[in-house]
Amino acid sequence: MIRDPDGFPQFLESLRRYVRQRLAPREAEVARLDEVPQDLVADMAAQGLFGYSIPEQYGGAGMTTEELVLAAMELSQCSVAFRARVGTNTGIGSEALVADGTDEQKARYLPRLASGELTGCFALTEPQAGSDATALRTSAVRDGDRYVLNGEKCFITNAPLAGLFTVMARTDPQAPGAKGITAFIVERGTPGLSTGQPYDKMGQAGSPVSSVHFQDCRVPAANIIGGREGMGFKTAMKVLNKQRIHLAALCIGPAIRMLGDTLRFVAERQQFGKPLMDFQLIQAMLADCQTEIQAARALVLQTARERDEGRDVTLNASICKYFASEMCGRVADRCVQMHGGYGYIADHGIERFYRDVRLFRLYEGTSQIHQLTIARHTLTQAGYTPGR
Repeated sequence: MIRDPDGFPQFLESLRRYVRQRLAPREAEVARLDEVPQDLVADMAAQGLFGYSIPEQYGGAGMTTEELVLAAMELSQCSVAFRARVGTNTGIGSEALVADGTDEQKARYLPRLASGELTGCFALTEPQAGSDATALRTSAVRDGDRYVLNGEKCFITNAPLAGLFTVMARTDPQAPGAKGITAFIVERGTPGLSTGQPYDKMGQAGSPVSSVHFQDCRVPAANIIGGREGMGFKTAMKVLNKQRIHLAALCIGPAIRMLGDTLRFVAERQQFGKPLMDFQLIQAMLADCQTEIQAARALVLQTARERDEGRDVTLNASICKYFASEMCGRVADRCVQMHGGYGYIADHGIERFYRDVRLFRLYEGTSQIHQLTIARHTLTQAGYTPGR
């Protein structure tokens, strides 16, 4: 749903110019420093990039799902590090509060997330609980008006610089699977909370990811998201359903950028006395890239609109994330191929994008987990019971 059909296209055009003129020219610097410089962070905050999906009453833009994915497709047409720097605030780092937070929790934290004063992160994954999130071992034991958290999280985007952690922990060790999981808000500086050194990653330089550790970390009971024990996994699924649509859009932007860069390359590069774009096998790869990008875009927009209508998008959100992330990987591979040897060296940005987008198929549900989810829902809708 587009709330302002006349003004929103102008916003997108302004964002497009900002990405091209302010962010893209500094991609190499971000990769070299392995961080987004503070002047750019402040600039992105001034542009409102941290608050896209946070309600207007808390200082955000209050974007609908459709508006969010259209903005994401524009913002992600530059180095992944830029959108990752703001992405937890516009997605998983704030969405639990938006979806299920109490009025007091929202008023306390959402304005600071929307302004970029705080960076949020979502601490779910554990060393022994990745794809099977219900197997998490981080514990939260009640002690008076507080809970004592112990455990470890891993692969947490923006953890090294986060000021606010949405943490999933087990409050009832006797309850099976998802039933005993509770969501907590934990502030940076809480005794017993620490983060590890940023991982040395294959790609996505400038986007810090690390482990998070809890050692007798005492958290007020008032910091339970929604104020109720045992609702954490339901909250997490609400977060991930929306974020999977959002992430799918964030896979489309890099694919658009890679195809655009490759079009310029094949138009200028000469072989056998003519430009590469005149060769039919090059044209075939261009056609495949364009077709898959357009298919992903249509799928994501359809699913975003369905979510805005209040429909259950659990199946289609999974399809979006699976298809768009795999699509982006295929586009990256073809674009490197079309660049030939130039695509393999660091002088051309395509090599960086090739490494950066590989992670899309792993986080927020691996492609294989989404295949299982899609198959299970498809069988169930057809009247069959899988797993019997």
